[in-house]
Amino acid sequence: MPTSDERRNRQGIETRAIHHGYDPATAMGALNPPIYMTSTYVFDSVADGAEIIGGTKAGYIYGRSHNPTQEVLERRLADLEGAEAGLAFASGMGAVCSMLLTMLSAGDRLVAHHTLYSNTFAFVTQALPRWGVDVMLVDFGDPAAVEAAIDARTRLVYFETPSNPTIDIVDIREISTIAHRHGAPVAVDSTFASPAVQRPIEHGADLVIHSLTKYASGHGDVLAGAVLGDAERVGAVRAHGLRYITGAVISPMSAHLVLRGLKSLPVRMQRHAENALAAAQFLESHPKVAWVRYPWLESHPRHDVAVRQMANGSAMMSFGLVGGFDGAVRMLDRLRLVSRAVSLGDAESLMIHPASLIQGRARLHPKEGAAQGITDDLIRFSVGLETAEDIIADLDDALAGA
Repeated sequence: MPTSDERRNRQGIETRAIHHGYDPATAMGALNPPIYMTSTYVFDSVADGAEIIGGTKAGYIYGRSHNPTQEVLERRLADLEGAEAGLAFASGMGAVCSMLLTMLSAGDRLVAHHTLYSNTFAFVTQALPRWGVDVMLVDFGDPAAVEAAIDARTRLVYFETPSNPTIDIVDIREISTIAHRHGAPVAVDSTFASPAVQRPIEHGADLVIHSLTKYASGHGDVLAGAVLGDAERVGAVRAHGLRYITGAVISPMSAHLVLRGLKSLPVRMQRHAENALAAAQFLESHPKVAWVRYPWLESHPRHDVAVRQMANGSAMMSFGLVGGFDGAVRMLDRLRLVSRAVSLGDAESLMIHPASLIQGRARLHPKEGAAQGITDDLIRFSVGLETAEDIIADLDDALAGA
């Protein structure tokens, strides 16, 4: 008969998303982890403080490096992701920048997929080169191009899958094998999937990044991020990237809100994926829709990779209309149930037209948008948890005027 420890190790993701990393007996029986609203911690003695700061004794020092509420979140995220350790941040960009600035120094090379979230793209193309980091952007759908871009200076290979907003699927194991052959670690932004759908470490990645603002939280009421991976690298990001480079510290309240969201993450992702597949199939069959890119559609060019490394298609898709830019604008302006908004992963369905946003801001030049595959007709759709028939009805009504 299995021991109690063996039974716990076999627990499903739904159970671990609710219970892992916290024992109510440690907090006077409180069902939910307490929110520790304190910036600093008291030492029993001078010697006690020296031991804690020196790392020879467990304890807390200052809220910028650690907090008990944050620690529960980090343990739970690491468990769900299959990582040794986790580190939570005040935002997804806090996680991305803290990790990159820890891993890279002047003279190093970063090899990254050419399609990235707009703020990540701005950071790697505008900020990192100013600090002496050589950045190579290539198509990760071409393994030979990735291998050719990696040289002796390469300290990190970085990509998103699915990618924002084009929904590219990158073969995690294939790219990790190439990178490791050259001694380069691999970091994957898996925000669009969440640990309930995709766990890059199982496919060879070294570090995983999440904007916890999105599916992990799921309620559109908090900003947070995370880096997960082996204890040595995550510890370095805590000691350097978080502690004195960015200071992007998650608040105890934000950590609490993400813990609340994690409890329903596996169940939500199942419903998200069911709704998204239904919406994608409807859009693909509509005469005013020119193309749809959703991982669980057989028409997706990397569908075979998606089904190998994802549990379902998640809830993000992109599509384009026969009417192009103007048709996209007309459609979005006719939506009634689906909200026109940035961000994603909320219970509410959200839709944006990136080309319109690019026109309205100088941060991302239109030529750069085109280089990332952001065409004039591309619409990004985050499918929510509403009744699927209601979502489709809203799409149908909006398309009638496109």
